[in-house]
Amino acid sequence: MKILAAVVLSSILFLAGSEVALAEGSGQLEAKYVALDGSTHSLAELDGHVAVLNFWATWCGPCREEMLRLQNLADGYATKGVTFVAIALDDADTQAKIPGVVAQRSFSIPVWKGATAETLKQLDLGVLVPATLILDDHGVVIGRIEGEARDKDVRTRLDWLLGGRQGRQPKIVQKNDIEEW
Repeated sequence: MKILAAVVLSSILFLAGSEVALAEGSGQLEAKYVALDGSTHSLAELDGHVAVLNFWATWCGPCREEMLRLQNLADGYATKGVTFVAIALDDADTQAKIPGVVAQRSFSIPVWKGATAETLKQLDLGVLVPATLILDDHGVVIGRIEGEARDKDVRTRLDWLLGGRQGRQPKIVQKNDIEEW
């Protein structure tokens, strides 16, 4: 019975992923984020681009460890038109640390700040960082990764999407073990 329930749940997640998009009016697209240069951005501007959104914070050890991995992925997919954005959940007390962490890690992915725990809830990303959202060029969610995004987690989803969606769609939700910090 447990196996049947798992199969049904997996099927629901698979089917839901093909129809779940960031909806206008939900607050998800309209939320404003501020880049390190002071410019404002929203998720709506990513429409038309395959995008990988990584939610992180300066106080999160696994987030800092994940930065090199994400930078390597961004570099590898740059010629394929994939947009990577890192969105910080730091509050007013820790936002001043963001530029230092970015520079220390030689992180050149665009960094926005202004996300909150509520942002993660709206995007069905759980309650912990790091968390990653993968969108197709129409804003449809094709992957949610709770915890550190491993190369394989991101590559599997991007390669499926960029390869014309051939074969079986990768699982929408991936919960990775998060080390205690």
